[in-house]
Amino acid sequence: MHKILTARKLAENIFWMDVEAPYVAKNCHPGQFLIVKMDEKGERIPLTICDFDREKGTVAIVFQIVGASTKRMAELKEGDFFQDVVGPLGCESEFVEEDLEELKKKKYLFVAGGVGTAPVYPQVKWFHEHGIDVDVIVGAKTKDLIILEEEMKAVAGNLYITTDDGSYGRHGLVTKVMEDLVQEEGKTYDVCVAIGPMIMMKFACLTSKKLNIPTIVSLNPIMVDGTGMCGACRVSVGGKVKFACVDGPEFDGHLVDFDEAMKRQQMYKTEEGRAMLRLQEGDTHHGGCGNCS
Repeated sequence: MHKILTARKLAENIFWMDVEAPYVAKNCHPGQFLIVKMDEKGERIPLTICDFDREKGTVAIVFQIVGASTKRMAELKEGDFFQDVVGPLGCESEFVEEDLEELKKKKYLFVAGGVGTAPVYPQVKWFHEHGIDVDVIVGAKTKDLIILEEEMKAVAGNLYITTDDGSYGRHGLVTKVMEDLVQEEGKTYDVCVAIGPMIMMKFACLTSKKLNIPTIVSLNPIMVDGTGMCGACRVSVGGKVKFACVDGPEFDGHLVDFDEAMKRQQMYKTEEGRAMLRLQEGDTHHGGCGNCS
């Protein structure tokens, strides 16, 4: 059992929780995720590790209500428990293993869309703790959906807030800010990290490719077991089949087939779609959605 130490609402349908999980906290790194299960019959819910405290043995998770399970999860309060917290899962961000002196010579741009701010935060915090300033763009549809602004201000070298409707910060999509920083303000970047909804990452990658900036994305396709067995998180990267839970979740964004990934997510929502995926993918399907035999 894993006790919920704090539970707070960040924005409409978006919540933060600090959870006791000593093993995960001791071993996790930026870029990784975990899976929580509320009770014996509960759904396995994969979530990015937003923050962690190794001394206290706690991890922070951020989630958005998207269905029945996350709605139930949002009703949990301080003092309640998760039956299971499994992790850390996935590969850590590549920069964690890079030579620090070489890393200090690079200029990073982080681009966060919506709830994608949660997985961006621990990466930016890691850079800050190692004495490296990075630029961060945080975008949302409207002011009320901006999350973790104060936390991000404390660790980012420069923070650029933008909203689709212009209700806060700059007016426009994150891709517009990317273009403005490079083309209008003369900024140069060696690496871009873009995390958010699939459609946002697709267009961020199209923009960064035009700007000639290598780009890393963190994919969040449907996951069931989180260990590479089910095949639900199958994606195509550079024409090769990868599984986000074990090969990622981070990949070269310029090689990801976003159109296929988004289509696949939609197909998983119907029985007919799952049957078609099983037929198309053959032996590499692995019963992916958990509903096919």
